Amino acid sequence: YVARKKQRISLRERFTSWWGTRTKKEAEARKQTLTTAVKVAAVTLVLVAAGAFLRYAEGYVSSTRPTEEGHLVLVGVPGWVNWDLKARVVAAAGGDRFPIGEETAEVVARNLARMSWLDEIEVRVTHDAVRVRARWRKPVALIERGPSKFYVDADLVVLDYMPMAHLPIVEVKNVSLGLPPSPGAVFDRDDLAAAVKLIVLLNRMDAEVAPKNPLLDQIAGVDVANYKGRRNHRAPHIVLHSKDGTLIYWGAEIGEWARHLEAKDEQKLAKLYTYYKESGSLSAGVKYINLYDPQDKVPLPTDRYR
Repeated sequence: YVARKKQRISLRERFTSWWGTRTKKEAEARKQTLTTAVKVAAVTLVLVAAGAFLRYAEGYVSSTRPTEEGHLVLVGVPGWVNWDLKARVVAAAGGDRFPIGEETAEVVARNLARMSWLDEIEVRVTHDAVRVRARWRKPVALIERGPSKFYVDADLVVLDYMPMAHLPIVEVKNVSLGLPPSPGAVFDRDDLAAAVKLIVLLNRMDAEVAPKNPLLDQIAGVDVANYKGRRNHRAPHIVLHSKDGTLIYWGAEIGEWARHLEAKDEQKLAKLYTYYKESGSLSAGVKYINLYDPQDKVPLPTDRYR
């Protein structure tokens, strides 16, 4: 009995000793694992913080780095465009310097779209410039109504007024105005269209036969008060006024001479420019010049004006 009891105690002790040793090893292992995990977490946190700092530093450097800029360059500007008009275009674009970016061309084109003097606008951005190419609208006629003034080009597009003393812009008088459209819109009036067509034709003739002393420089206005004979069907429909007061009776609008039994348009042109060349001016002591009478003997012009 005593021996068996000692044997049982001995077995329990051995078991307890073995179990305790095993538990201690597991505790140490768990402690080592936990320590390793903490170290890994700490290292990971440091790396994340370092990455965040680097990203912040990069963003800070990028934000403080000077933005590249480009000058506004107007390409293919016609010779008649003066400095004041160029300055207005630059102002409408938003200035003469722009940050170079993906949206720069779109922004400049959108700004210039409101500029009535330009059409068919193209904007190209290079590494150091914002290049603008466009079709410039040239004013050919001036219309005054009370204190307001505006131009129209050959296509009857309205242009806001600004002094252009270097151009032969002719005032068109007594247009059936109505409510003039805003700049950039077409002012579609038949009497205005007839006057502008005549002005453009005289401009072409000047370029051909009188480039050094254009006849159009001596024309102050085109009066369309009697357009299509709306006031007096026997009186000339279109009358030009020279700057020294001479009246030039053109007659019906271009292309309508046969309907009103007038001289042909090319005959009217030939008579006008022959008189101008021989007299040296449109006055030469006369009060008026009759171009529309078909009975007058006139020299014939070249066929290209028929």
